[in-house]
Amino acid sequence: MVAASGIAPPRAAAVSTCARARAGHRPGFLRSPPVPAPAKASVRCCASAVDDSVVAPAAPRPRLPRVVGMGSKLIGSGSATPSLCISNDDLSKFVETSDEWIAARTGIRNRRVLSGGETLGGLSVKAAQRALEMAQVRPEDVDLVLFCTSTPDDLFGGAGQVLAEVGCTNAFGFDITAACSGFIVGLITATRFIKGGGIQNVLVVGADALSQYVDWTDRGTCILFGDAAGAVLVQSCNADEDGLLGFCVQSDGHGQKHLHCSSSNADSILSKTNGVPGFPPKKTNFSCIEMNGKEVFRFAVRCVPQSIEKALEEAGLPASSIDWLLLHQANQRIIDAAASRLSIPSEKVISNLANYGNTSAASIPLALDEAVRGGKVKAGDIIAASGFGAGLTWGSAIVKWG
Repeated sequence: MVAASGIAPPRAAAVSTCARARAGHRPGFLRSPPVPAPAKASVRCCASAVDDSVVAPAAPRPRLPRVVGMGSKLIGSGSATPSLCISNDDLSKFVETSDEWIAARTGIRNRRVLSGGETLGGLSVKAAQRALEMAQVRPEDVDLVLFCTSTPDDLFGGAGQVLAEVGCTNAFGFDITAACSGFIVGLITATRFIKGGGIQNVLVVGADALSQYVDWTDRGTCILFGDAAGAVLVQSCNADEDGLLGFCVQSDGHGQKHLHCSSSNADSILSKTNGVPGFPPKKTNFSCIEMNGKEVFRFAVRCVPQSIEKALEEAGLPASSIDWLLLHQANQRIIDAAASRLSIPSEKVISNLANYGNTSAASIPLALDEAVRGGKVKAGDIIAASGFGAGLTWGSAIVKWG
């Protein structure tokens, strides 16, 4: 989730995990046997987004052991959006704003919002079914479902609904919550399960309905968000055909204050407990999204290009090898700034932000699906994808389509 304008991570060093996705390299977030650290190693940090003079302290970085594993490839995509379209002109009828003001600052002109009997789970099922159809994989052949969302219909998660309604009768599933970085985290997680062996087909769904948590009287946030679902099918392949070429995922919890949706308490149904202090606990609800747009913007334009550069380094590829740049669709100015820093021409940048707004974990798979079905992205194309948002979390993956 990122802003009309967004964050400089604080001075504390960000925690990062970057690993080669090539055969023979185990990712940093998997448990591995302890090995001696190299004599000279340091943790690269994006804290300099606040102050270029800030340098992360040197820290040992263990060399990851070589393992033999399977490769993975993306072979299908799907997406779904609500039927109700809310334009900038619609918003201007109940909040002080205009189409020109919103478009100039964000690049957004329309967004889709759940209405009537629509649910996020229903959109997710449609997106998953379309991804399986493109991949020509039967639901019963799916081994794992990863449901990436911050806004499930059920407190205990939405993976179960996808499993049941899509018909993935032989799959295990669980939710991943990493805000707007969720899909990238889910994609990388899928490849790690495949690399470990025993998993052939993984359905990764990115979906969010942030419209439910927006203050529609706050023009700083209500102009940004929309609802959607997107999905990809990741399939095992020979290690030398691996489609995840490199990745980098990072977090900085000190920046959580800049973009959050905190819980709020209400009185419990049970009001009297015969003198038991502090019981029962208050009933918990969530407040509306709160965001320091300026700080989130600063964070994104600084750290996203660094993340992509690190993923390219892990892949052993130059930026010139990128066929398509696909960023989380948060703000067109962020997308343009990242492309400029990486020297990627505008014709290689995928963006559907104007039509859907910021759809959080759904934005990357939604834009990817449209690009694939529109004939823009073809088999063998190399895509630099990057998600960033609340947490703060951000991450990038260099992937080959097909």
